[in-house]
Amino acid sequence: MTPTPEGAPPEGTAGKVLLIACGALAREILALKERNGWDHLELTCLPADLHLYPERITPAVAAAVAKHRPDYARIFVVYADCGTGGQLLEKCKELGVEMVAGPHCYSFFEGNDTFAAHAETEFAAFYLTDFLVRQFEAFVWRPMGFDRYPELIHTMFGNYQKLVYLAQTEDPALEAKASEAAARLGLAYERRFTGYGDLEIALAGQAAPG
Repeated sequence: MTPTPEGAPPEGTAGKVLLIACGALAREILALKERNGWDHLELTCLPADLHLYPERITPAVAAAVAKHRPDYARIFVVYADCGTGGQLLEKCKELGVEMVAGPHCYSFFEGNDTFAAHAETEFAAFYLTDFLVRQFEAFVWRPMGFDRYPELIHTMFGNYQKLVYLAQTEDPALEAKASEAAARLGLAYERRFTGYGDLEIALAGQAAPG
């Protein structure tokens, strides 16, 4: 077998890009892959519930990069900062891989610049995405203990004013669930259609020849 030149991608990996993503983004990434014909982008996901323990995200991503690096020409991390306090960005720099820009998925779905502009006046907004609307019970209601101690709702959400549903898709059933979630939390409701925002732009950059 002819040895691989130093610095060249491993044999058989040319053009293959692995997306190491948060499980909460799987549906959106697969939809973008199908819509754009990005067949050379391959996807592996880490558990979505890592968001309940953000200190575990960086080591989990680092382990996934180490595991998969031999099999791919390029790896792209489909996480934003996600509560890691900059640790994930620093680790990605150390590992020589890129990641999605932004503080969290609310921001890159709306577009980081647009979200930052809204944040100037939306100090009292609670955000949901399509995934979080679908998984409201598992990722919001039960982890916060509201199923057992409903009195905590006022304690934890008393300073919020509205729930903003940042919608990736046009789905009346999800909109109804988001509106119901706002009512359960005692918040005003607003829906904004974002589509895939900066996530699509970031993945398009990985779809280009590298």
